Amino acid sequence: MVISDKVNIINYLENFKLNKFNNGDSKKKGKKTGLDIYIKEKGETIIEKFEYQGMYFMKFINEFWTSKQRQSSSLHEISYRACYKAQLPRFFIEIMTKKGDYVYDPFAGRGTTGIEAALMGRNIILNDINPLSKILSKPRLNIPTHDEIEKRLDSIKMDYNLKAEIDISMFYHPKTESEIVSLKKYLNEKKLNGEEDFIDEWIRMVATNRLTGHSKGFFSVYTLPPNQAVLPERQLIINKKRNQTPEYKEIKPRIIKKSKSLLRNLSKQERNNLKSAANKAIFLTLDAQKTKNIPDNFVQLTVTSPPFLNVVQYSDDNWLRCWFNSLDVNEISKKITIENNINEWTRIMTNVFKELYRITKVDGFVAFEVGEIRNGKINLDEYILPIGLKVGFNCIGILINSQNFTKTSNIWGIKNNKKGTNSNRIVIFQK
Repeated sequence: MVISDKVNIINYLENFKLNKFNNGDSKKKGKKTGLDIYIKEKGETIIEKFEYQGMYFMKFINEFWTSKQRQSSSLHEISYRACYKAQLPRFFIEIMTKKGDYVYDPFAGRGTTGIEAALMGRNIILNDINPLSKILSKPRLNIPTHDEIEKRLDSIKMDYNLKAEIDISMFYHPKTESEIVSLKKYLNEKKLNGEEDFIDEWIRMVATNRLTGHSKGFFSVYTLPPNQAVLPERQLIINKKRNQTPEYKEIKPRIIKKSKSLLRNLSKQERNNLKSAANKAIFLTLDAQKTKNIPDNFVQLTVTSPPFLNVVQYSDDNWLRCWFNSLDVNEISKKITIENNINEWTRIMTNVFKELYRITKVDGFVAFEVGEIRNGKINLDEYILPIGLKVGFNCIGILINSQNFTKTSNIWGIKNNKKGTNSNRIVIFQK
């Protein structure tokens, strides 16, 4: 039986003493917890009670973040397909950890969880079997100055006789292509010689992000948003339809401009937090089912979102990024787990949860974000709940962050507030 009632979410979550973790100092008399703040901001939360194998659990439904919450850091503005907003991990980091705790993401993607945790003064572990993840996330902990970026770019020589070994003429003007290949060659040589430093890593990260997109700040002709890089044959169709040919776009000023944008609202404290986190940060490129490099009982909080059932083809989206970084996209595709069979996906997630249970501290947490797929016919939270219980976790409940529609939703065929990517569904566990 499902019972709906508008009550304050904190009345339930206080039973699990989540509020004691607020900034490591919530025991002071009269101090508001992170949840108090969110509830005051968002209003009352709908709680649905549901039964699973004789046990009762709760679903908390509200808009806990996004529209009225503080803007996330500009440092997060790195495009990557199927990534969540920084406000999602912040919600859990704020109430479930204190400064110095380790926060982990086994499917790190662009590094949203780790970067947000580092900004908040936490230590981080980021893992993703796709090496692009480290390329996009690690440089944002070791931030160079504007002068260092400009000086390094000025030192890189552009050879306009260079051409790519693959046909990318549908994306770039010949001069732009030569500049990209020159930068690629420079970065490869520095890395092979063991000379690539944090400035080179930053330039690599920004250039990787600027390869393709639909505004003048990108290196390419007009194409799909940068998190949805198209294949060459598709770009030829776009060019014909728009009657466009690639114009010359100088890459150095675009790297500088994007760098300034990424760093535009970082505070001195956040810069210090990032620098501190960089000293202890752990970056892994392992199968999330086998993370022996992480010690037992080590992580206070995991916030993550796994690959879903064939919803996103990462290899198609990232082929050009892989080329620029001299990565074998076919080899990466073989390793990335995007199972189309729910039973196989469940088996793999069970192994992932066994690892999460091993590395999580006693009283530590896992916030596992999943979504509705196949037009809402499959709610993956209904599969994750029994997995977590099976390996030994307690389930605090399922938090559903309902959001208003965005332009992006139309890409996925979203028609109403009950389908698709318009809501985050996070299953919360405690060890």
